[in-house]
Amino acid sequence: MRGTVMPETRRARRAVAAVFALNGAVFASWLPRIPEVKAALGLGDAELGAALAGPALGAVIAMMAAGVLVVRLGSRPVTRVSLAAFCALPALVGPAPSGPALFAALAAWGAAMGCLDVAMNSAGMTVQRLYGRPIMSGLHAAFSGGALAGAAAGSVAAHLSVPVTVHLAGGGAIALVAGLAATRGLLPADHDAQARGPALARPTGRLLLLSALAFAALLSEGAVADWSAVYLRDTLGTGAGTAGAGYAAFAVAMTVGRLAGDRLVTAVGPVRVVGVLGGVAAAALGAALAVGTAPAALAGLAALGLGLACVVPVVFTAAAHVTDAPGPAIATVSTCGYLGFIAGPPLIGAVAQLIGLGPALGLVAALAGLMALSARAVHPAARTTTERNLSPSSLSREPAAGRD
Repeated sequence: MRGTVMPETRRARRAVAAVFALNGAVFASWLPRIPEVKAALGLGDAELGAALAGPALGAVIAMMAAGVLVVRLGSRPVTRVSLAAFCALPALVGPAPSGPALFAALAAWGAAMGCLDVAMNSAGMTVQRLYGRPIMSGLHAAFSGGALAGAAAGSVAAHLSVPVTVHLAGGGAIALVAGLAATRGLLPADHDAQARGPALARPTGRLLLLSALAFAALLSEGAVADWSAVYLRDTLGTGAGTAGAGYAAFAVAMTVGRLAGDRLVTAVGPVRVVGVLGGVAAAALGAALAVGTAPAALAGLAALGLGLACVVPVVFTAAAHVTDAPGPAIATVSTCGYLGFIAGPPLIGAVAQLIGLGPALGLVAALAGLMALSARAVHPAARTTTERNLSPSSLSREPAAGRD
């Protein structure tokens, strides 16, 4: 039986998954080109780190406004407009003639990315509530799958020496056309728009704990995205194709973890998932950095991807249930998470300038360990009615909606 979920809801789930996938693909396609842009502009590690803070800074500035827009207008229009801008703006990144110009282009892109992040997660939470069971890890798996495809495409483009501008502009145009078609299936705005009520989330203690966990998780993800290719190419001496494979290994493992994430969380609970996988990631990445070879690095990055796979979906789900309107709470947690992106690139770059990039990436392993120790923050202690409806015991009694 599958009749408990309306066809409109299933279409909306597919539409949101497509947005997640396109988000991951467009962003990750740029990552293997970072070493090339660094060399072309003559940037040092610290200068590159400062420029790479642009996306996160733009995202943080835009996110709180995005939360308000989602509450007042609904997630559908905000998702469609921000996705269009997100796909179009990479065309400005390739032609950047200097570090400051690169920072400005990345900041503008990041503002669109921040709006899209809040809107698509809010849309996903609205669909999840209609399903009556967790689906957020699956949606984030679509992001990871898209990131894998984008990283592979970027690595191929780098290997074939396709100009960065042509690559980013062409890929963005393709994603734009696909995104406008896919988002027709999103739920109408009246499903989550609210003419009244608070447009900002009250900073409760639980929301602050979740925000701290998001900060650590997204700092770690951002460090891998921005520095894995540079570490493999400049520190370990690999070729451009292998350098891009570092993020691909991370994305593959994260995709696998997220595909299984909803079932894992239902079976053993979010605390055990975050705690055990985070501990494995910390140990594996630390060992890989100590060994200092390309195969070890790829294995360590894969372990980190698996360890981080469920953190963001679990945190966003918990945050969305703090209040009746998911948009503002997601905006608050996302903003803190992207502050991790802001802190991460310059922090890794500055430390790398002093002690080398390998030891600097040891900070990521330490953060994974801290996340494992802080896993109790995602415990559903003071749950809302919606959270109780999504608990493992209630899910075990949900016969029809669990197999779509």
